[in-house]
Amino acid sequence: MSKATRKDTPSPALHVADRHGLIRVQGARVNNLKDISVELPKRRLTVFTGVSGSGKSSLVFGTIAAESQRLINETYSAFVQGFMPTMARPEVDVLDGLTTAIIVDQERMGANARSTVGTATDANAMLRILFSRLGKPHIGSPNAFSFNVASVRATGVITVERGGSKTVKQSFSRTGGMCPRCEGMGTVSDIDLTQLYDDSKSLNEGAITIPGYSMDGWYGRIFRGCGFFDPDKPIRKFTKKELHDLLHKEPTKIKVDGINLTYAGLIPQIQKSFLSKDLDALQPHIRAFVERAMTFDTCPDCGGTRLSEAARSSRIRKINIADACAMQISDLADFVRGLEEPSVAPLLAKLLHTLDSFVEIGLGYLSLDRPSGTLSGGEAQRTKMIRHLGSSLTDVTYVFDEPTIGLHPHDIQRMNELLLQLRDKGNTVLVVEHKPEAIAIADHVVDLGPGAGTAGGTVCYEGTVEGLRASGTLTGRHFDDRAALKETVRTPTGQLPIRGANTHNLKDVDVDIPLGVLCVITGVAGSGKSSLVHGSIPAGEGVVSVDQGAIRGSRRSNPATYTDLLEPIRKAFAKANGVKPALFSANSEGACPTCNGAGVIYTDLATMAGVATTCEDCEGKRFQASVLEHRFGGRDISEVLAMSVSEAEEFFGAGEAHTPAAHAILERLADVGLSYLSLGQPLTTLSGGERQRLKLATHMAEKGGVYVLDEPTSGLHLADVEQLLGLLDRLVDAGKSVIVIEHHQAVMAHADWIVDLGPGAGHDGGRIVFEGTPADLVAARSTLTGEHLAAYVGT
Repeated sequence: MSKATRKDTPSPALHVADRHGLIRVQGARVNNLKDISVELPKRRLTVFTGVSGSGKSSLVFGTIAAESQRLINETYSAFVQGFMPTMARPEVDVLDGLTTAIIVDQERMGANARSTVGTATDANAMLRILFSRLGKPHIGSPNAFSFNVASVRATGVITVERGGSKTVKQSFSRTGGMCPRCEGMGTVSDIDLTQLYDDSKSLNEGAITIPGYSMDGWYGRIFRGCGFFDPDKPIRKFTKKELHDLLHKEPTKIKVDGINLTYAGLIPQIQKSFLSKDLDALQPHIRAFVERAMTFDTCPDCGGTRLSEAARSSRIRKINIADACAMQISDLADFVRGLEEPSVAPLLAKLLHTLDSFVEIGLGYLSLDRPSGTLSGGEAQRTKMIRHLGSSLTDVTYVFDEPTIGLHPHDIQRMNELLLQLRDKGNTVLVVEHKPEAIAIADHVVDLGPGAGTAGGTVCYEGTVEGLRASGTLTGRHFDDRAALKETVRTPTGQLPIRGANTHNLKDVDVDIPLGVLCVITGVAGSGKSSLVHGSIPAGEGVVSVDQGAIRGSRRSNPATYTDLLEPIRKAFAKANGVKPALFSANSEGACPTCNGAGVIYTDLATMAGVATTCEDCEGKRFQASVLEHRFGGRDISEVLAMSVSEAEEFFGAGEAHTPAAHAILERLADVGLSYLSLGQPLTTLSGGERQRLKLATHMAEKGGVYVLDEPTSGLHLADVEQLLGLLDRLVDAGKSVIVIEHHQAVMAHADWIVDLGPGAGHDGGRIVFEGTPADLVAARSTLTGEHLAAYVGT
């Protein structure tokens, strides 16, 4: 086509299909959102900012992503929908222009004992196929390399009917890779018998030390009446048979005083009643007993690799699959790159892409055999991202929940590039974020606020990053905040010596952690910070450890029940009304009978998605109507649970509702920056940062001398970080020692002492590269952290 003709062709008008360039939200009212409307550009990077609790997650996850997922689920048949999570339509008037949403959140990956980084990302499956094709000697199909598949051999007559003929097979076998001794767990458990009984005493003298096994109850009757041993003889004088009967006897029917009972040895009994249950779900005294009595050792047969001998015997270039999974992923990628084998070329290319993605995203220091339950929130989120990096999908909405959590400033740069890469492929990227370095790359910013909880839920600003700086909103004002280095640092009152620490990648680290000051442990992700702190300073006597692990709690748990705040409130209500405290518990006698105190009724629709509807009898208040007639300080119990922490603090602080025990707990909740939470909000709706601060508030009452905090700034707005620093200062001034694992430069600048680990991640880390004051770190600029901190404080 010549230039002339091209000029003469009129440019086509905008095609109708191209007009849908926006995601429009009108009248969103989920949680605390106050009827808000926003327009988000598609195929751009939009960042949502605002203080914790301002409604960011309610808008992004609770409204946009939830509706997108619900609409997609509705395209499946009713049968398939029956296996999917239930979703009600979010409270919003109009949602227009939605595309398929892929949510990458911070929820920890399931801590199933058999789940590893390799099994969670398909890398393991690809390696198994590779070894089944190239491994010498050849031992079988990919199943033969899986530690989750047991070997099965069966003999007998199996009849197979095909067409009109029948074939009879005499045997059947399947080769799996599971180590038969530890059943693919890598560890074998043993019971320490000294924790079960005191062998110097007889049964009648109370020799058994298992909780709940006293001689006064049923167990006494059984032990005395079974006739297997003499209850007055000290256990150390038992014969071999008597001891076997006491510990290992299979369940046996016996008759005691004319009553039919079952006798079983102690070990089968505790295995059934304690050891088969989830450790975290046990009562504290039973959990303490199980932790004392159970010893977990590396399996002697497989050396902790979880694999059978046959699976370990097959090798590619002298490396077996266990060695490959134990390698640091960056080294494994180099090994795979060196394999030239045309028959599996597509598989090698895919495996290499997955491994390179790990390195690219800053997780090259992990190994594929790392249990997925041990990953931090940030690591779990980045592991989930790996699936999407090589995806060919475009025009998808990717939703990220603070992807920079747990990242050193050096790694944030990398994360930013990945987010931009997803956007440049033509996707809409929505990010909830607090870090200024991550907000800076946005094409569009939505700032929610102005406060948290009921004081939030409105759009304070929408536009560009430049406009946000000038907008005068809380985020805008704090955007360029930089904490200054402290003029003077505190003098330590003592030190905690750590010698020869070698957990995970630590290389025999010797370090003295100063006590009586604010000490920050820092370093790039994977440098060994958590290994040093949690591996060498165990939580226990005098040490209060607050991590980011999820809080155990059902949808019935809320901040009031979790912090034991409800106890003094129930007692105060009971005393004022002359009734018993159990009436004021929605999990006990006061519960609305229709919804059993849940406030909502869950209807299971068999093959279709179930529905949650607000209970009509109690209108979601969770209590019987008669309970709500009892008042205290002019409020009923449901009104108290609907209060925010700050309202309740005022209510219980003075006047006729003055309750010192409740007020003390509320003060601690306000101290950690949770004054906007409502007392009755289900724990399942809290963010990772909120959960950690809730834990911190509960632990602040403990008599610990040393506080260990794992990234307490996660999920905190710039304005809230100042409040957290004030809280840490108050703890130190009260004579406590505070040790913080942290990447946030404001916390580093505020520290009295810094221990910097590195220089890199994985086997390139694990050493102390600096210890001293923040000012010295900035002056030396000898480490990555030093360079970033110097740039941050502007020296």
